[in-house]
Amino acid sequence: VLRSFDSGGYTAVVQVAGSLGVWLPSVPVSRAIAAAELTAGRQVAVLFFDPASPTDAVVTAVWA
Repeated sequence: VLRSFDSGGYTAVVQVAGSLGVWLPSVPVSRAIAAAELTAGRQVAVLFFDPASPTDAVVTAVWA
């Protein structure tokens, strides 16, 4: 779940599904996603590159 979006750095704070307390800060967002689509509470798809490092990720899609 998208919690906030920083248009300056094109990064987001993302809450991991199923976890109330785990929020990932400063996750890069694909520039293919329009800033207008990145509103708090929307569902997002996050691609993790390294399972050992949850901050090594990118937001790839938005829906709902």
